Amino acid sequence: MASLEEKLEKATEDYQKLQKDLTAAVENRQRLDAQLTENEQVQKEFAQLKSENTVYKLIGPVLVKQEQGEAKQNVEKRLEFIKGEIKRTETRLKDLGEKSEKAKNE
Repeated sequence: MASLEEKLEKATEDYQKLQKDLTAAVENRQRLDAQLTENEQVQKEFAQLKSENTVYKLIGPVLVKQEQGEAKQNVEKRLEFIKGEIKRTETRLKDLGEKSEKAKNE
């Protein structure tokens, strides 16, 4: 009897851990979506700039002048990175979802 109880307890703990991991992955995905939207908006703003416009970068409490090309390149790299992280997170969400369903059915 104790063995069955221990198995049930372990299965419950494993399921709760999976749910916690799944929640963390969903929160991470939402954060990445917000970053993606923000950086896409910055990219749209950069597309409207003229060559004589000045771009500043916020470093701590100070605005520092930055070359337009460098700023655009930084946003492009950031967008690529975020999209890669979203793909990785989506894969993790899928795996966790499958594991969670499997654990729930056991």
